[in-house]
Amino acid sequence: MNKTILGVSLFSFSVLFSATTFAQTTPDYAKLIEQAHQKYKSNNDGKVADYIPALATYSPKNFAITIATVDGKIYQVGDVNKPFPMESLSKVFTMALAMEQHGPQVVLDKLGANATGMPFNSGLAVELTKGAPENPLVNAGAMSTVSLIEAKDKTDRWNKILDNLNVWADATLTVNEPVFKSEMETNQHNQALAKLMESYNSFYGNTDEAVEIYTRQCSVDITVEQLAKMGAVLANKGKSPFNGKQLLNEKYVPQVLAEMAIAGLYDGSGKWLYTVGIPAKSGVGGGILSVVDGEMGIGIFGPALDKKGNSVAGECVLEYMSHELHLHMFDPQRHTL
Repeated sequence: MNKTILGVSLFSFSVLFSATTFAQTTPDYAKLIEQAHQKYKSNNDGKVADYIPALATYSPKNFAITIATVDGKIYQVGDVNKPFPMESLSKVFTMALAMEQHGPQVVLDKLGANATGMPFNSGLAVELTKGAPENPLVNAGAMSTVSLIEAKDKTDRWNKILDNLNVWADATLTVNEPVFKSEMETNQHNQALAKLMESYNSFYGNTDEAVEIYTRQCSVDITVEQLAKMGAVLANKGKSPFNGKQLLNEKYVPQVLAEMAIAGLYDGSGKWLYTVGIPAKSGVGGGILSVVDGEMGIGIFGPALDKKGNSVAGECVLEYMSHELHLHMFDPQRHTL
């Protein structure tokens, strides 16, 4: 056989074989999340966050899953159009804004990167460390993060935080005013935490102002699609696959994901990292965000929470996906797109 013809034939076979292999190994995300939805939609574990009156009105039956990939594809199932308050999910993106403004070393020095091993609103955690920064994903650290945002005044600080959320979500987000009002009426514990942090010089602005802005950012409504898009930014080296904007310095993404792995599920974060192994962040509004580096952001809404404040449905779905796709960050079989 002519050497040229043989070479072309071998090359063609190689390309065909590679394409076939890729097609066989690329997950069917639509099928996977449909299976997960069917598997867990009847789960009755957990309860809604009734300590915030406005959140007590959300149905524990609401359930939605969205995947947003780094190449801009969306896969979703369930109650995907139902908005819900971001709550602690918002902490990730205000932390990212602080990191973009100040760099990761300042965030480490002023906000910390250690798990507290205690509930997300613990005052004891602050006392035991004499106000030393723990992490920006518990309430005390998150309010300190708000106070660290560079701004001319209170209005400018809020606008910067909201604008940042909007561009990450590729949407125009709004505050759920009934939730905001309800939380402002019941946030005395957070006010006390802020004052406690201030007494240890771990607060970087006016406490009343920061607590109000923090409460407002937690009250921003979002859908699972918007949440998954925000996760896709982190999965895509800080660049949105949906609006093309570089929203976070690529070099800072590992530090944001590290904070999520350390404390994203509060005092359940260690067990989460051990069993599921995907950086994630939960919120008591029932949302949970997870980031698979280089692949996708995953947004889930399930208002019924476990005792630590994490979405039961979200935890179940992500554990299922992690095992099915080998997504654990330390799994040697981890699939990559």
